[in-house]
Amino acid sequence: MTDAPTTRRIELTLHKPWFALYWGVKPTLVIDGRGQPSQWGVGTWQVRTDEPAVIGAYLFNRVWRFGAAEFTLAPGHPTALVYRAPALPFLRGRFRPAE
Repeated sequence: MTDAPTTRRIELTLHKPWFALYWGVKPTLVIDGRGQPSQWGVGTWQVRTDEPAVIGAYLFNRVWRFGAAEFTLAPGHPTALVYRAPALPFLRGRFRPAE
């Protein structure tokens, strides 16, 4: 029998500015290369405990991708992050630890 990898839950808050110049766009979350559709607000995802996890997010408006951001979550990092989407549909987003 093999040992199953240990995992932990991380909390991600996906925040869209109230004055954004785009409508109907939902974020896509990428964890270790696997894309996962998501929604604005707070959600939890599962990552491995013993390895760094690359967390990325971007927006797609049926024409182009924008708002891309990436964060490498090491095993010792806090388990809550905030993604801030840009107000304009050609800028980058950003990740930061939650407060």
